[in-house]
Amino acid sequence: MQLILKYFPDLTDDQISKFEKLEALYQDWNLKINVVSRKDIDELYLRHVLHSLAISKLITFKDGTKIMDVGTGGGFPGIPLAIMFPECSFHLVDSIAKKLKVVNQVVDGLGLTNVKTTHSRVEAIDDTYEFIVSRAVAAMPTFVHWVKGKIAKKQNHDLKNGILYLKGGDLEEELKSYTTASIYNLSDYYSEDFFETKKLVYLPLKFRG
Repeated sequence: MQLILKYFPDLTDDQISKFEKLEALYQDWNLKINVVSRKDIDELYLRHVLHSLAISKLITFKDGTKIMDVGTGGGFPGIPLAIMFPECSFHLVDSIAKKLKVVNQVVDGLGLTNVKTTHSRVEAIDDTYEFIVSRAVAAMPTFVHWVKGKIAKKQNHDLKNGILYLKGGDLEEELKSYTTASIYNLSDYYSEDFFETKKLVYLPLKFRG
């Protein structure tokens, strides 16, 4: 938890309380339904929470923003971002029901009212969002295809509506056809070795009516 406060010293008491509760909730539910590896549970704040919050280093979502987390798995990056931005709406989607069972229990345990979950493939979601976030669930061309037509028309941020994608490794080949993509090194935000090869990709997407 000190790790979170190191990089986010201005959290409210309520946010601190919710972040503190995360570890016990995940440890408890992970014993019943394994969604996070043992090593990752032991380093939950580094590998999952801080990693998810890197998105908030690039953008401060304005109140009322609608965000979809595709392939949320155990609830990342959606749950940490929902704590960070309590006045925004988060829609966490995953095609694996058991993962969402854990997510729902964590959301209930934290009393998060700005999160909804759907057990579905993302292609079946019929709604639009200002931003779509995810952690490396597919190569970018595949991901872009999945979320086609799901970007909202109205722009409320300096950063145009689009995809915010947490990924590692060499992305040159994967992104060569996306000339508007920007890549941010997480090592510019965080000093821990874990983030040395981790990146945040921002890809603006046009609204398709």
